[in-house]
Amino acid sequence: MAKYTGPSCRQCRREGGKLFLKGEKCFSDKCPVVVRAYAPGQHGQRRGRVSEYGTQLREKQKVRRVYGVLEGQFRRYFATASQKKGVTGELLLRLLELRLDNVAYRLGFGASRAEARQVVRHGHVTVNGRRVDIPSYQVRAGDVLAVAEGAKAHARILGAVEAAEGRGFPEWLSVDSKALTATVKAVPVRDEMPQDLNEQMVVELYSK
Repeated sequence: MAKYTGPSCRQCRREGGKLFLKGEKCFSDKCPVVVRAYAPGQHGQRRGRVSEYGTQLREKQKVRRVYGVLEGQFRRYFATASQKKGVTGELLLRLLELRLDNVAYRLGFGASRAEARQVVRHGHVTVNGRRVDIPSYQVRAGDVLAVAEGAKAHARILGAVEAAEGRGFPEWLSVDSKALTATVKAVPVRDEMPQDLNEQMVVELYSK
């Protein structure tokens, strides 16, 4: 399957803010978004006029890159959200937020979503006692997630969990960081999802 293999920090600079793609580096003074707060490339420091379409496109790219999904996947998520009853933008973010790799990241099973996706791919995460190695698996309210027994001693996982605990876990997750387990108390509402994403612009873009 196709995937982006270039520098992660380049994506953050292009979107004009931190997408938290590099784990602890994003929280340090070495973050390229802090060091070079302008778009990458030869003309990155030039600020041209951006059209309404351009603004909507950039917001769509930002959401897509935050959750690490490709364009085809993203369109399918949007199609699913638009067919459900409710606010399409919020439903779209909820579908992305409930991906297993994202929930694993929220729990600190990986320092970044990419690392959490790798942890899932390697079968180090269980859902309701069963190993699940599909990053796009949709987690539901009431599900119990845990680090598989064979991976509980992995230093990277332990370090990521400790860092996540220091930042705080989302309210919709009940976490036992010592046992490396968690329960999904409820599906997240809009206030419990990233506030720096403008999902309405994505809806407007795809509605044209």
